[in-house]
Amino acid sequence: MKLTVLADNNTYIDRYYLGEPAVSYYIEDGDCRLLFDAGYSDVFMRNAEKMGIDLSRLTDVVFSHGHNDHTGGFPFLAEKHDLSDVTLTAHPACFGEKYDGGEYIGAPFGRDEAASLCRLRCSKDSVMITDNIMFLGEIPESNDFETRRPGTDPVPDDTALALNTGNGLFIVTGCSHSGICNITERAAELWGESRVAGILGGFHMFEKSRRLEKTIEYFRKRNVRALYPCHCVSFPVKAAMHEALGVREVGSGMALEF
Repeated sequence: MKLTVLADNNTYIDRYYLGEPAVSYYIEDGDCRLLFDAGYSDVFMRNAEKMGIDLSRLTDVVFSHGHNDHTGGFPFLAEKHDLSDVTLTAHPACFGEKYDGGEYIGAPFGRDEAASLCRLRCSKDSVMITDNIMFLGEIPESNDFETRRPGTDPVPDDTALALNTGNGLFIVTGCSHSGICNITERAAELWGESRVAGILGGFHMFEKSRRLEKTIEYFRKRNVRALYPCHCVSFPVKAAMHEALGVREVGSGMALEF
C-alpha cells in the first residue's frame, strides 16, 4: 500500500510541485487506485502528471467532507477523464450547501451532478473500500474536549479513512472538523485495533488551547508513532505538538509506503 500527497498547503524546497491551501492524496492498494479529496483546483492533477501518476486509472474517489478546498478539483477531473466506472464514496451531507458568513464554501456541484458522473455511494456508516482501507462514515463524539459547539458549522459529513497496515492503523484525514481524537477512537473501534501507526492530515487546530493540550495527551496515551499534521494546522500548534511528541513535515510529493 502506498500513499502520495498530490496537494497540500506546503511544498518542499528543490521539489518542483505546486501547493495550494487544500488537500488531495492518492492511495494505491492492490488493484485499488483511490483519490482522497480533490483539492481546490486542478493543482492535484498537474502534480500527479509530474509524478507519473495516471488519474485516468482511478477506481475510487472519497471525499472527507464537502468544503470546496477538498471537492473543488473534482469538476476538473471529470472534465478530463471518464469517471463512469469510478466509485465516489461520501457522507450524504457532503453535497449540502455550506457557507462561511455570506461566502459559499461548499462543493461546486450537487449530489445529482455527482451521480451523473460516477457511481455515487453515500453512506453515514463505515464502508470497506478494500480489505485494508475503511471509510469511517459519520464520526460520533467520544471526547468532551472535541464537542461540536452550538452556533458553529458542525460539518456532520466530516470523516476520514483508516488504513490497516498490519502494524497498526494509519489514519488519513481531510480537516478533522469532527475532532481528530474522535476520528481516531472511531477507527480503533471499527477495526478492533488499538495500535496507531500514524495520522496524516488536517486537524483543524489554530491556537494553543485546552483542546490542544488534551489532544497531545490523547496522542501520547494512544502511543501514536508518527504524526503528520498539515493543511489546517497552524505553526504554533505544530510547534507545540513537535515539542511534546515530534511531528513529520508534509508537502506535495511526499510518499509513504506501508
